[in-house]
Amino acid sequence: MRHPVFVSLVLGGTVVLGACGDRGSDAAAARAIQNVNVIDETNLNDIMLTVADPAEAVAYFERASGENPGRVDLQRGLGRSLVRAGRPTEAVATWRAVAAHPEATNDDRVDYADALIRSNQWDQSAAVLASIPPTHETFERYRLEAMIADSKREWDKADSFYETAAGLTNRPASVLNNWGFSKLSRGDFTGAERLFVEAITYDSNLFTAKNNLVMARGAQRNYQLPVVQMTQIERAQLLQTLALAAIKQGDVNTGRSLLQEAIDTHPQHFEVAVRALRALDANVVN
Repeated sequence: MRHPVFVSLVLGGTVVLGACGDRGSDAAAARAIQNVNVIDETNLNDIMLTVADPAEAVAYFERASGENPGRVDLQRGLGRSLVRAGRPTEAVATWRAVAAHPEATNDDRVDYADALIRSNQWDQSAAVLASIPPTHETFERYRLEAMIADSKREWDKADSFYETAAGLTNRPASVLNNWGFSKLSRGDFTGAERLFVEAITYDSNLFTAKNNLVMARGAQRNYQLPVVQMTQIERAQLLQTLALAAIKQGDVNTGRSLLQEAIDTHPQHFEVAVRALRALDANVVN
């Protein structure tokens, strides 16, 4: 029975002490509340940059940066959100402002270069990257350097940059896939196949790499599906890719069989493959 009385006394004592406190304690309380608000804002910013709807994130950071125009962190958030939302032209303008900010970092300039590539401004992106000291060695920097070298058909440079980028991350699947596609575009089908397989070992869910792998095999007239993890729908889609590769190389009967297998494999109506098979049969008849 003494516990309620004790609790009441403690609470009462707290009120008295609060009433007797000086302005210093009020200031300390205000600072504590401000710190909590900063933590809450930081958490909200992180959520907006990762799991929030891209359009909502853009609206949030537009409002926040408009209310705090000197906050470069909010401008960064806006730039990243615009990229996520597929609005590269606006992202370029935002990242240009960030890069010109007194608190801008080399990472900001790399993000600016990335936005420029996304808006198809390759020469400007190369110029921005060239302005960054060579000592700034990051995965993102070398990934972009590789893409620019690719666009200029500077294959040796591209290979070197891709290799460096892959070595700077523990999640290299996407860059290995890009490197493989570069090899594919050059006609180095065996080199491309090797890189796609490696990409899939790091990320078995990367369908783009699986599809590219099938394209590389098809270009070598290897029309067998690779032994990789795939769903039934993915299997049907990959069979269709193989079929189109076969038809492109004149192996029409093989292509027709693969299209039919893709249609039979898909758990639903595979409209794209059905149309392709009908078109193929119509051309043969004509």
